[in-house]
Amino acid sequence: MSSSLCRRWLFSVISPPITKRYFSSSPAVLAKRVEKKKAPSKHQLALIAKRKAAKRGKDAYANEKMSLADAISVLRAVEVARPNSTYELIIRTAMSRGAPIPTGRINLPREAKPRKEYRILVFADGRQADEAKKAGAHVVGGLELVDAVAEGKHNSCTTILCTPSLIRSISSKLGRILGPRGLMPSERRGTVTDDIEGYIQKLQGTTEWRGDKTGTIKMPIGKLHFPIEDVVRNAKQFVLNVKRATGNLSDAVAEAEAKAQKGKNSSKSVKPVNAIIRILLSSTQAPGIQIKGL
Repeated sequence: MSSSLCRRWLFSVISPPITKRYFSSSPAVLAKRVEKKKAPSKHQLALIAKRKAAKRGKDAYANEKMSLADAISVLRAVEVARPNSTYELIIRTAMSRGAPIPTGRINLPREAKPRKEYRILVFADGRQADEAKKAGAHVVGGLELVDAVAEGKHNSCTTILCTPSLIRSISSKLGRILGPRGLMPSERRGTVTDDIEGYIQKLQGTTEWRGDKTGTIKMPIGKLHFPIEDVVRNAKQFVLNVKRATGNLSDAVAEAEAKAQKGKNSSKSVKPVNAIIRILLSSTQAPGIQIKGL
């Protein structure tokens, strides 16, 4: 045996066999993919709204109603330590899109709060100006008052009336000044009228109520120390007034006028009814109680 063969043999015996190394590679870690959520369809949105409505309907107190007299007794018990608290009647109406905000005036049999003192400014001339002064208007004048009002000299006035003959002359100069303050005379609100004296008398003998943008109307109707009969009388009178103003109740004269107008112009649209959804009675520190039978 040659020396080279001996070396190979000895090397193979002494040294362990060389094992093969196998390299494996794993795929790179992928970044987390954020999948965009699909917007729910109209059908899915309707189902979600239906489920939420069903859950709200399961409220144990949702359908609980009391008579007005019982609700007054409960609130008296809750407010026993506050005899000067105020009863507040809350009427929620179904405001449709574009419907005017409900508003009106009322003379309660027994006022819960002192009537607001009005400071009245009247744009009128001639005989109507004299009538306005006799009726109790604080500031009366014609177009000469426009500059004074624009300069803010009569900012203390809370109500501004105008005759139809002068409204065009003052609207161009005072519309941007009085409009944002809610004082600009308008036919819709009844502050543009020929019967200035009658409007002032109505203003001084009644209290104004006004709903908010959602159609919720709130009105104080009595104090806790009032007899129950007075509170009931005030509440019924106020609900009747709101029903007439929102189209839920009309008297015989209004129905006759509506029929006559319908006969003259059949294409004229009928004024929509602002339906009353709920009537609640609450007080200063007590929860609202749903009222039935009003």
